[in-house]
Amino acid sequence: MSRIRHEAPVSKEVIMLQGISIKNLSFSYDNDRLILKDINMEVYAGEFVCLLGQSGCGKSTFLRLLMGLETPTAGEILLNDQPIKGPSLDRGVVFQDYSLFPWMTAGDNIMLALQQRFPQRKKKELKQLAVDKLKDVGLDSSVYIKLPKELSGGMNQRCAIAQAFSMDPSILLMDEPFGALDAITRARLQDLVLELWSKQTSKKTVFFVTHDVDEAILLANRIVVLGQSPSTVIYEDHISEEKRPTRENQFKDPEVLRRRNELILQINNDVVSRIS
Repeated sequence: MSRIRHEAPVSKEVIMLQGISIKNLSFSYDNDRLILKDINMEVYAGEFVCLLGQSGCGKSTFLRLLMGLETPTAGEILLNDQPIKGPSLDRGVVFQDYSLFPWMTAGDNIMLALQQRFPQRKKKELKQLAVDKLKDVGLDSSVYIKLPKELSGGMNQRCAIAQAFSMDPSILLMDEPFGALDAITRARLQDLVLELWSKQTSKKTVFFVTHDVDEAILLANRIVVLGQSPSTVIYEDHISEEKRPTRENQFKDPEVLRRRNELILQINNDVVSRIS
């Protein structure tokens, strides 16, 4: 049975916009061994949810189900009370491998997405939007005409984030987007995503996959821990805005350290239960 720790209730005022209900969700490939088993979750619009767990526990599979790239073996995922039946431009995605077409410039990659999302808008207007979003993620407008191979890994990932936010999706799905980056670049992009998310009047609902406890604590206002496959939710932690850690206090504040230790304990207990 999962344990749920509530720091403070999440406001239900936002539930009407892109609320997600996950009911008795199970998944296996080709009716083989279960990957996910009996997952139930209610996610309110504007929540920043980190899916935390060890490699191979089904986090990315869970995200693929939210993308609409896979179909549940049992149960359902409802978006505003309607089942997810495939990919949608209302759900933006940022992958670990940058997901930019290498033969297209950074700007053309963003424009490709924008033209699909806003087919009625003029090309000049969309190009300005793309440039503005590149600036929002700290890149010069000259990056617009550069190929991905001319950019560093961190710059490529900034372009991918700019592409996702430029489409203005209600839901943002991020699959270990900073896993391949060095520590400094990773920290900068964590801060960037948190800033982009928090400054919006109507916050996007974010699902962020990670196996890094410290990353989850820094970013999320809700942490969902998945156990080993077949994965179930073994622990949840809701973090109120006033208790949200900062980069300055995340390794010093006793409350943050207690939360970190509890998350590590829950993961470790799950490991021990499987090998004993």
